[in-house]
Amino acid sequence: MNIRRKTLLTAIAPLLLAGIAQAETDEASTAAIYACADTSDDAARLACYDAAVGRLKAAEEAGEITTITREEVENVQRDTFGLSLPSLPAIAMPRFGGDPDDDGQLDTITSRVTDIRRNSYDYVVVTLENGQIWRQTEGGRFSLRGIEEAEIRRAALGSFKMKLDGGRAFRVKRIQ
Repeated sequence: MNIRRKTLLTAIAPLLLAGIAQAETDEASTAAIYACADTSDDAARLACYDAAVGRLKAAEEAGEITTITREEVENVQRDTFGLSLPSLPAIAMPRFGGDPDDDGQLDTITSRVTDIRRNSYDYVVVTLENGQIWRQTEGGRFSLRGIEEAEIRRAALGSFKMKLDGGRAFRVKRIQ
């Protein structure tokens, strides 16, 4: 084999190997892009990056994937606070900052009260500025005059507690 062929094979081999590895992981993801960093040959690494970014861009343009910001995730968490949505946590409850004790869930929300009334069972029903409606689930009666703000926090066993204008906490359930 002459020197030119050896040189050509030496230059093309990493590209071919990168193409084979790329075909095996033909996915549109950031993981595919990060995998390119392990390629030692500069030309092969660039080819890997170009292909992975191309797949990611095509998938995004086709509407198969999208990226969301931390602010968008936090908005979803606020909007869905108190609802049982078993398929949502993988999307809306990521761990930010790498804290192993952080389960990614929002623990407390505070909102302005737009309406407050008692239902036929004499339980309090509170409508918040964001459209959420919460109903008292345990006994106890208190004044509803002049209430402006509600704070709702997670409690034991998947329940929630509400404080109206910093008063005493009572158990609630989100109904809308």
